Amino acid sequence: MRAGIAPSERSLSRPLVLAGVAAAGLLVAGLWGWAQYGAAVFYEMILSGLAFCL
Repeated sequence: MRAGIAPSERSLSRPLVLAGVAAAGLLVAGLWGWAQYGAAVFYEMILSGLAFCL
């Protein structure tokens, strides 16, 4: 441990880092789907998924 920095004084906590990694993974998955299937098909998939949930 570095001198002068207590574990409670770290700028990023583990849950915050994990949430960021999860958000980045969802963004990458979304961009991959958009590139793979095209904008129209991907948009229709999102709308049908939202309609199913609501």
